Amino acid sequence: MNALTPGGRYDEAAALTPVRVAVLTVSDTRTEENDTSGRLLADRVAGAGHHLAGKAIVRDEVEAIRARVKAWTTSGDVDAIVTTGGTGLTGRDVTPEAVRPLLDKEIDSFSMVFHLVSYQSVGLSTLQSRALAGLIDGVFIFCLPGSNGAVKDGWDKVIAAQLDSRHRPCNMVELMPRLLET
Repeated sequence: MNALTPGGRYDEAAALTPVRVAVLTVSDTRTEENDTSGRLLADRVAGAGHHLAGKAIVRDEVEAIRARVKAWTTSGDVDAIVTTGGTGLTGRDVTPEAVRPLLDKEIDSFSMVFHLVSYQSVGLSTLQSRALAGLIDGVFIFCLPGSNGAVKDGWDKVIAAQLDSRHRPCNMVELMPRLLET
């Protein structure tokens, strides 16, 4: 792999440390049969050499989202969660409202970087997303819009590099042992 990311590179001599990633689709209409964005994320997680620690679909309901997220963050079996869906502006889009109160720390720069790469794909339509990321119980969570394009932008251009232990000069994997320090 000789991939470069803006401002970064991969240490090809280093071994990948697999991360346990759970994928959550937030939607009132998606099912296992038509959940293309969730399937796309799960395939990319596995393709990157990580472990798919869980995959679920929940309705656009605050308590359902929180219950699934907290079950994963307190299980000890998940290092990162990537959600797809529910980050828009309509009345039923409640992923940020569900997740933000659970955050121990918000990763403000994720939204900025996501919008930067999304702008290159969809232009000003990126304004309609409220993508966010942070830490809950020592588990990273990344909340992406529900379109396949947004999932590709978010995973391929932002999250994949930061969940890859070979990414230099730094990555989020190397922080994992220290996330719950007091």
